[in-house]
Amino acid sequence: MSRAVKFIASLLFLVASLLLASLAWWLQHPLDLKAETVELTVEPGAGARTVVRALADGGVQVQPQVLYWWIRLSGESRQLKAGSYEISGSPTPRTLVNKLVRGEVAQRNVTLVEGLTFSQWRELLAKADRLKPETRDLSDATIMEKLGRPGVHPEGRFFPTTYTYAKGSSDLALLRRAMLEMDQRLAAAWAQRAPDIPLKNPDEALILASIVEKETGRPSDRGEISGVFNNRLRIGMLLQTDPTVIYGLGAKFDGNLRKRDLQTDTPWNTYTRSGLPPTPIAMPGQDALLAAVQPAQTRALYFVSRGDGTSEFSATLDAHNRAVRKYQLGQR
Repeated sequence: MSRAVKFIASLLFLVASLLLASLAWWLQHPLDLKAETVELTVEPGAGARTVVRALADGGVQVQPQVLYWWIRLSGESRQLKAGSYEISGSPTPRTLVNKLVRGEVAQRNVTLVEGLTFSQWRELLAKADRLKPETRDLSDATIMEKLGRPGVHPEGRFFPTTYTYAKGSSDLALLRRAMLEMDQRLAAAWAQRAPDIPLKNPDEALILASIVEKETGRPSDRGEISGVFNNRLRIGMLLQTDPTVIYGLGAKFDGNLRKRDLQTDTPWNTYTRSGLPPTPIAMPGQDALLAAVQPAQTRALYFVSRGDGTSEFSATLDAHNRAVRKYQLGQR
Protein backbone atom coordinates (compact mmCIF):
# COMPACT_ATOMS: atom_id res chain seq x y z
CA MET A 1 0.00 0.00 0.00
CA SER A 2 1.48 3.32 -1.06
CA ARG A 3 2.12 6.12 1.39
CA ALA A 4 -0.61 8.27 -0.26
CA VAL A 5 -3.22 5.52 0.09
CA LYS A 6 -2.29 4.99 3.73
CA PHE A 7 -2.61 8.71 4.34
CA ILE A 8 -6.05 8.87 2.72
CA ALA A 9 -7.20 5.79 4.64
CA SER A 10 -5.97 7.31 7.89
CA LEU A 11 -7.65 10.59 7.06
CA LEU A 12 -10.95 8.87 6.29
CA PHE A 13 -10.73 6.88 9.52
CA LEU A 14 -10.07 10.08 11.45
CA VAL A 15 -13.01 11.86 9.80
CA ALA A 16 -15.29 8.88 10.47
CA SER A 17 -14.16 8.75 14.08
CA LEU A 18 -14.84 12.47 14.51
CA LEU A 19 -18.25 12.12 12.90
CA LEU A 20 -19.16 9.19 15.15
CA ALA A 21 -17.91 11.08 18.20
CA SER A 22 -19.90 14.14 17.17
CA LEU A 23 -22.99 12.00 16.61
CA ALA A 24 -22.56 10.30 19.99
CA TRP A 25 -22.23 13.72 21.68
CA TRP A 26 -25.25 15.09 19.80
CA LEU A 27 -27.43 12.11 20.68
CA GLN A 28 -26.77 12.69 24.39
CA HIS A 29 -26.90 16.49 24.30
CA PRO A 30 -30.07 18.04 25.85
CA LEU A 31 -32.32 19.88 23.43
CA ASP A 32 -33.80 23.27 24.23
CA LEU A 33 -37.56 23.76 24.18
CA LYS A 34 -39.37 26.99 23.29
CA ALA A 35 -41.96 26.29 26.02
CA GLU A 36 -42.04 24.38 29.30
CA THR A 37 -44.01 21.63 27.56
CA VAL A 38 -44.14 20.99 23.83
CA GLU A 39 -47.12 19.05 22.57
CA LEU A 40 -46.80 16.73 19.59
CA THR A 41 -49.47 14.76 17.78
CA VAL A 42 -48.31 11.91 15.57
CA GLU A 43 -51.05 10.84 13.20
CA PRO A 44 -51.33 7.19 12.16
CA GLY A 45 -49.07 6.51 9.20
CA ALA A 46 -47.01 9.68 9.64
CA GLY A 47 -43.45 9.29 8.31
CA ALA A 48 -40.22 10.23 10.08
CA ARG A 49 -39.80 13.44 8.06
CA THR A 50 -43.30 14.62 9.01
CA VAL A 51 -42.72 13.82 12.69
CA VAL A 52 -39.36 15.60 12.77
CA ARG A 53 -40.82 18.68 11.10
CA ALA A 54 -43.69 18.71 13.61
CA LEU A 55 -41.18 18.54 16.46
CA ALA A 56 -39.21 21.49 15.11
CA ASP A 57 -42.32 23.53 14.33
CA GLY A 58 -43.76 22.74 17.75
CA GLY A 59 -40.82 24.17 19.64
CA VAL A 60 -38.12 21.50 19.99
CA GLN A 61 -34.81 23.12 19.10
CA VAL A 62 -33.41 20.36 16.91
CA GLN A 63 -31.72 20.18 13.51
CA PRO A 64 -34.48 18.45 11.52
CA GLN A 65 -32.28 16.93 8.83
CA VAL A 66 -29.80 15.48 11.32
CA LEU A 67 -32.58 13.96 13.45
CA TYR A 68 -34.34 12.63 10.36
CA TRP A 69 -31.25 10.84 9.07
CA TRP A 70 -30.46 9.46 12.50
CA ILE A 71 -33.99 7.96 12.69
CA ARG A 72 -33.57 6.52 9.19
CA LEU A 73 -30.09 5.10 9.82
CA SER A 74 -31.06 3.65 13.19
CA GLY A 75 -33.84 1.65 11.54
CA GLU A 76 -36.56 3.17 13.72
CA SER A 77 -38.37 5.22 11.09
CA ARG A 78 -41.13 2.59 10.82
CA GLN A 79 -41.45 2.14 14.58
CA LEU A 80 -42.71 5.61 15.52
CA LYS A 81 -46.05 5.26 17.32
CA ALA A 82 -49.08 7.42 16.66
CA GLY A 83 -50.55 9.37 19.57
CA SER A 84 -50.42 12.58 21.56
CA TYR A 85 -47.13 13.33 23.28
CA GLU A 86 -45.91 15.89 25.79
CA ILE A 87 -42.20 16.77 25.71
CA SER A 88 -40.73 18.54 28.68
CA GLY A 89 -37.56 18.81 30.72
CA SER A 90 -34.31 18.41 28.81
CA PRO A 91 -34.77 15.59 26.30
CA THR A 92 -31.86 14.39 24.21
CA PRO A 93 -32.36 13.25 20.62
CA ARG A 94 -31.97 9.66 21.78
CA THR A 95 -34.53 9.88 24.60
CA LEU A 96 -36.88 11.80 22.33
CA VAL A 97 -36.79 9.11 19.64
CA ASN A 98 -37.09 6.37 22.28
CA LYS A 99 -40.21 8.07 23.61
CA LEU A 100 -41.81 7.99 20.16
CA VAL A 101 -40.75 4.40 19.47
CA ARG A 102 -42.11 3.14 22.83
CA GLY A 103 -45.33 5.10 22.37
CA GLU A 104 -45.05 6.95 25.68
CA VAL A 105 -48.09 9.08 24.98
CA ALA A 106 -49.33 11.77 27.32
CA GLN A 107 -51.44 10.30 30.12
CA ARG A 108 -54.34 11.72 32.09
CA ASN A 109 -56.56 10.20 34.75
CA VAL A 110 -60.10 10.56 35.98
CA THR A 111 -61.61 9.19 39.19
CA LEU A 112 -65.08 7.73 38.81
CA VAL A 113 -66.47 7.62 42.33
CA GLU A 114 -68.50 4.81 43.87
CA GLY A 115 -72.01 5.74 44.92
CA LEU A 116 -72.52 8.19 42.06
CA THR A 117 -75.08 7.63 39.31
CA PHE A 118 -74.41 7.16 35.62
CA SER A 119 -75.68 10.67 34.99
CA GLN A 120 -73.15 12.06 37.47
CA TRP A 121 -70.42 9.97 35.86
CA ARG A 122 -71.25 11.48 32.48
CA GLU A 123 -70.75 14.93 34.00
CA LEU A 124 -67.34 13.88 35.34
CA LEU A 125 -66.30 12.47 31.98
CA ALA A 126 -67.41 15.65 30.21
CA LYS A 127 -65.01 17.63 32.43
CA ALA A 128 -62.10 15.19 32.19
CA ASP A 129 -58.92 16.71 30.76
CA ARG A 130 -58.25 15.90 27.09
CA LEU A 131 -60.83 13.10 26.95
CA LYS A 132 -62.62 13.07 23.60
CA PRO A 133 -66.37 13.56 24.30
CA GLU A 134 -67.65 10.90 21.91
CA THR A 135 -70.77 10.31 24.04
CA ARG A 136 -71.66 13.97 24.56
CA ASP A 137 -74.71 13.99 22.27
CA LEU A 138 -75.70 10.36 22.80
CA SER A 139 -78.55 9.07 24.93
CA ASP A 140 -77.87 6.53 27.66
CA ALA A 141 -79.54 3.86 25.52
CA THR A 142 -77.36 4.68 22.50
CA ILE A 143 -74.22 4.53 24.64
CA MET A 144 -75.15 1.04 25.81
CA GLU A 145 -75.81 -0.02 22.22
CA LYS A 146 -72.37 1.19 21.18
CA LEU A 147 -70.91 -0.75 24.10
CA GLY A 148 -72.59 -3.91 22.88
CA ARG A 149 -75.26 -4.01 25.60
CA PRO A 150 -78.46 -2.90 23.83
CA GLY A 151 -81.45 -2.67 26.13
CA VAL A 152 -79.34 -2.79 29.30
CA HIS A 153 -79.85 0.02 31.81
CA PRO A 154 -76.44 1.69 32.38
CA GLU A 155 -76.81 2.24 36.11
CA GLY A 156 -74.38 0.19 38.15
CA ARG A 157 -72.74 -1.41 35.11
CA PHE A 158 -69.39 0.40 35.40
CA PHE A 159 -66.74 -0.15 38.05
CA PRO A 160 -65.72 2.91 40.07
CA THR A 161 -61.98 3.56 40.35
CA THR A 162 -59.31 5.89 38.93
CA TYR A 163 -58.72 5.33 35.22
CA THR A 164 -55.60 6.43 33.34
CA TYR A 165 -56.05 7.23 29.68
CA ALA A 166 -54.04 8.53 26.77
CA LYS A 167 -54.67 12.18 25.97
CA GLY A 168 -57.13 12.39 23.12
CA SER A 169 -58.72 8.98 23.69
CA SER A 170 -62.51 8.76 23.86
CA ASP A 171 -64.88 8.65 26.80
CA LEU A 172 -66.65 5.72 25.15
CA ALA A 173 -63.42 3.70 25.22
CA LEU A 174 -63.00 4.52 28.91
CA LEU A 175 -66.59 3.47 29.66
CA ARG A 176 -65.94 0.20 27.86
CA ARG A 177 -62.99 -0.45 30.16
CA ALA A 178 -65.09 0.40 33.21
CA MET A 179 -67.90 -1.88 32.02
CA LEU A 180 -65.59 -4.85 31.46
CA GLU A 181 -63.97 -4.21 34.82
CA MET A 182 -67.38 -4.37 36.52
CA ASP A 183 -68.17 -7.58 34.64
CA GLN A 184 -65.04 -9.16 36.10
CA ARG A 185 -65.51 -7.80 39.62
CA LEU A 186 -69.16 -8.84 39.76
CA ALA A 187 -68.39 -12.34 38.50
CA ALA A 188 -65.63 -12.72 41.07
CA ALA A 189 -67.89 -11.51 43.89
CA TRP A 190 -70.73 -13.81 42.81
CA ALA A 191 -68.33 -16.76 42.83
CA GLN A 192 -67.61 -15.96 46.51
CA ARG A 193 -71.27 -15.65 47.57
CA ALA A 194 -72.51 -17.14 50.81
CA PRO A 195 -74.53 -20.32 50.19
CA ASP A 196 -77.71 -19.14 51.92
CA ILE A 197 -78.29 -15.69 50.41
CA PRO A 198 -81.70 -15.13 48.76
CA LEU A 199 -80.20 -13.46 45.69
CA LYS A 200 -80.89 -15.41 42.50
CA ASN A 201 -78.21 -14.13 40.13
CA PRO A 202 -75.34 -11.65 39.71
CA ASP A 203 -77.70 -8.90 38.52
CA GLU A 204 -79.61 -9.06 41.80
CA ALA A 205 -76.29 -8.92 43.65
CA LEU A 206 -75.37 -5.80 41.69
CA ILE A 207 -78.68 -4.14 42.55
CA LEU A 208 -78.32 -4.92 46.25
CA ALA A 209 -74.68 -3.78 46.22
CA SER A 210 -75.76 -0.39 44.86
CA ILE A 211 -78.28 -0.03 47.71
CA VAL A 212 -75.67 -1.03 50.29
CA GLU A 213 -73.28 1.53 48.76
CA LYS A 214 -75.84 4.33 49.14
CA GLU A 215 -76.94 3.32 52.64
CA THR A 216 -73.48 2.96 54.15
CA GLY A 217 -72.13 5.79 56.26
CA ARG A 218 -69.30 3.88 57.91
CA PRO A 219 -67.48 1.23 55.86
CA SER A 220 -67.53 -1.31 58.68
CA ASP A 221 -71.35 -1.24 58.64
CA ARG A 222 -71.63 -2.57 55.09
CA GLY A 223 -71.88 -6.23 56.06
CA GLU A 224 -74.53 -5.54 58.70
CA ILE A 225 -76.57 -3.36 56.34
CA SER A 226 -76.41 -6.10 53.73
CA GLY A 227 -77.49 -8.56 56.40
CA VAL A 228 -80.62 -6.49 57.10
CA PHE A 229 -81.62 -6.38 53.44
CA ASN A 230 -80.84 -10.06 52.89
CA ASN A 231 -82.97 -10.89 55.92
CA ARG A 232 -85.85 -8.81 54.58
CA LEU A 233 -85.62 -10.40 51.14
CA ARG A 234 -85.56 -13.84 52.72
CA ILE A 235 -88.88 -13.33 54.54
CA GLY A 236 -90.57 -11.21 51.86
CA MET A 237 -90.45 -7.98 53.88
CA LEU A 238 -90.41 -4.61 52.08
CA LEU A 239 -86.89 -3.19 51.83
CA GLN A 240 -88.12 0.35 52.55
CA THR A 241 -84.83 2.06 51.72
CA ASP A 242 -84.86 5.81 51.02
CA PRO A 243 -82.09 5.88 48.36
CA THR A 244 -84.23 3.78 45.99
CA VAL A 245 -87.12 6.22 46.39
CA ILE A 246 -84.82 9.15 45.69
CA TYR A 247 -83.50 7.42 42.59
CA GLY A 248 -87.03 6.87 41.35
CA LEU A 249 -87.88 10.54 41.83
CA GLY A 250 -85.01 11.54 39.56
CA ALA A 251 -84.85 15.26 38.82
CA LYS A 252 -87.96 15.82 40.93
CA PHE A 253 -85.99 15.22 44.13
CA ASP A 254 -85.08 18.57 45.71
CA GLY A 255 -82.96 17.25 48.55
CA ASN A 256 -85.84 16.87 51.00
CA LEU A 257 -87.54 13.46 51.11
CA ARG A 258 -91.17 13.85 52.19
CA LYS A 259 -93.83 11.41 53.34
CA ARG A 260 -95.70 11.84 50.07
CA ASP A 261 -92.55 10.83 48.20
CA LEU A 262 -92.49 7.55 50.11
CA GLN A 263 -96.11 6.98 49.08
CA THR A 264 -95.62 7.89 45.41
CA ASP A 265 -95.22 4.66 43.47
CA THR A 266 -92.33 4.27 41.01
CA PRO A 267 -90.53 1.09 39.90
CA TRP A 268 -87.78 1.97 42.40
CA ASN A 269 -90.00 2.75 45.40
CA THR A 270 -89.23 -0.04 47.86
CA TYR A 271 -91.92 1.29 50.22
CA THR A 272 -94.66 0.51 47.70
CA ARG A 273 -93.11 -2.48 45.89
CA SER A 274 -91.68 -5.68 47.27
CA GLY A 275 -88.32 -7.16 46.45
CA LEU A 276 -85.40 -5.45 44.76
CA PRO A 277 -85.87 -2.50 42.39
CA PRO A 278 -85.52 -3.27 38.66
CA THR A 279 -82.03 -1.80 38.31
CA PRO A 280 -79.10 -0.67 40.43
CA ILE A 281 -79.39 2.88 41.76
CA ALA A 282 -75.68 3.82 41.68
CA MET A 283 -72.21 2.49 40.93
CA PRO A 284 -71.16 0.12 43.75
CA GLY A 285 -67.52 -0.36 44.66
CA GLN A 286 -65.64 -3.56 45.45
CA ASP A 287 -66.51 -3.59 49.16
CA ALA A 288 -70.22 -3.12 48.48
CA LEU A 289 -70.17 -5.97 45.93
CA LEU A 290 -68.65 -8.34 48.46
CA ALA A 291 -70.94 -7.15 51.25
CA ALA A 292 -74.01 -7.85 49.11
CA VAL A 293 -73.07 -11.51 48.64
CA GLN A 294 -71.35 -12.02 52.00
CA PRO A 295 -73.76 -10.39 54.46
CA ALA A 296 -73.08 -10.37 58.17
CA GLN A 297 -74.83 -13.11 60.11
CA THR A 298 -77.39 -11.01 62.00
CA ARG A 299 -80.98 -11.13 63.20
CA ALA A 300 -81.40 -7.41 62.50
CA LEU A 301 -84.28 -6.29 60.30
CA TYR A 302 -83.95 -2.55 60.90
CA PHE A 303 -81.30 0.13 61.12
CA VAL A 304 -81.30 3.87 61.68
CA SER A 305 -78.58 6.48 61.42
CA ARG A 306 -77.08 7.66 64.69
CA GLY A 307 -76.24 10.98 63.06
CA ASP A 308 -72.49 10.44 63.13
CA GLY A 309 -72.17 8.23 60.08
CA THR A 310 -72.80 5.00 61.99
CA SER A 311 -76.02 2.99 62.23
CA GLU A 312 -78.00 1.43 65.05
CA PHE A 313 -79.28 -2.06 64.19
CA SER A 314 -82.36 -3.67 65.68
CA ALA A 315 -83.96 -7.10 65.43
CA THR A 316 -87.46 -5.97 66.48
CA LEU A 317 -89.73 -3.09 65.54
CA ASP A 318 -90.01 -1.99 69.18
CA ALA A 319 -86.23 -1.74 69.47
CA HIS A 320 -86.07 0.10 66.17
CA ASN A 321 -88.71 2.62 67.25
CA ARG A 322 -86.75 3.29 70.44
CA ALA A 323 -83.62 3.88 68.32
CA VAL A 324 -85.55 6.25 66.06
CA ARG A 325 -86.79 8.24 69.05
CA LYS A 326 -83.29 8.40 70.48
CA TYR A 327 -81.24 9.19 67.37
CA GLN A 328 -83.73 10.88 65.04
CA LEU A 329 -86.11 12.64 67.41
CA GLY A 330 -83.70 13.31 70.27
CA GLN A 331 -85.98 11.61 72.81
CA ARG A 332 -84.72 9.46 75.64
